[in-house]
Amino acid sequence: MIDLSNEFAIGIDIGGTNTKYGIVNHRGDIVEKGELRTDAFPEIDDYINALYETLSPILKVHADEGKMKGIGIGAPNGNFYTGTIDYAPNLHWKGVIPLTKLVTAKFGLPCSLTNDANAAAVGEMNYGAARGMRDFIMITLGTGVGSGIVANGQLIYGHDGFAGELGHTIIRHGGRKHWSTKLDGSLEAYCSATGIAITARELLEKNSNSLLAKYRPEEIDSKLVCDCALKGDETALEVYRFTGQILGESLANFIMFSSPEAIVLFGGVIKAGDLIMNPTREHMEKNLLPIFQNKVKLVFSELQEADAAILGASALVWEMRE
Repeated sequence: MIDLSNEFAIGIDIGGTNTKYGIVNHRGDIVEKGELRTDAFPEIDDYINALYETLSPILKVHADEGKMKGIGIGAPNGNFYTGTIDYAPNLHWKGVIPLTKLVTAKFGLPCSLTNDANAAAVGEMNYGAARGMRDFIMITLGTGVGSGIVANGQLIYGHDGFAGELGHTIIRHGGRKHWSTKLDGSLEAYCSATGIAITARELLEKNSNSLLAKYRPEEIDSKLVCDCALKGDETALEVYRFTGQILGESLANFIMFSSPEAIVLFGGVIKAGDLIMNPTREHMEKNLLPIFQNKVKLVFSELQEADAAILGASALVWEMRE
């Protein structure tokens, strides 16, 4: 039997605001982790250099303990087939970024890339709420809205690597214009942390009798909305009712497309707990055909917010062995 106990992989989760990384062993233990700001580096070369400077001291320590096999990365619009980030709307770096080539050249390690939500789905499938499931959908609710679709035990990549962009599906035709894609009425425009903050500001224009009215518009973010909702603020509660309705209606569509065993919700927005879960479940079930009703579990991720994507990204490294 091959002894893999002294092998490590680097898992990196690139988000629109922060990049989170971890050193992971074969058992799925994250033995060390940290983060740096993604949005502090408008140029990709500066970002790669900062990532290298941040990770180098950690890599030296673990290189003495065992073998560092490679780097796995989850990123918005990350293409598993080409190793590129293609036109990611929530990142500063525009166009097509040859990420795996840049990372391998800098670190001297093999590198594999996938969509950030796909990475989270792999992590959840191996270590979290989707353990043992062969059919489920992962929805990531953060700066944007991402998704990873697993069917028959396999991630759905599509012919070009970009399948599963459920966050950019149009769920309100002629609705709110997305700040980056310029699409009208996409799921991300409403149900991301960014969308929640926009909804709160819109509602405040109609009702200034709210705890949120004490803050400048630019200070209102999803965390503040959650804090005010937990204090019973009616406007903040309405934000979550409205957001949950749109999310639930969208999940009903996704269920009728792939008939998953479960939908796993992941990301910063789920810290709102029942505030987002209850209206989402209500409107999901309400908009399903009877043959789908009360069959699909709607659950929160069982992994810490960063860990699912880090673990899933690191799993790409073990697959490179094949």
